Amino acid sequence: MQHVANIAILTPSLRARLDLFFATLGQGVNAYAVRRKRLGELARLDAMSDAELLKLGITRDRIPHYVFRDLFSV
Repeated sequence: MQHVANIAILTPSLRARLDLFFATLGQGVNAYAVRRKRLGELARLDAMSDAELLKLGITRDRIPHYVFRDLFSV
């Protein structure tokens, strides 16, 4: 199953932040379909050091907001 392999690249901490991010958006979003397309970017950013993230102007807890910034304004 392709989606199982994709989910495995996300750390438990990042998965929790994603769940919280989508929970704040409400029930009108198919979170699985939206996040599946951006799993690689989420994992790439989560693998960066805090200093590297800071150079991008984000903190670790804001990774989901950064990755989905073009779709959602939260």
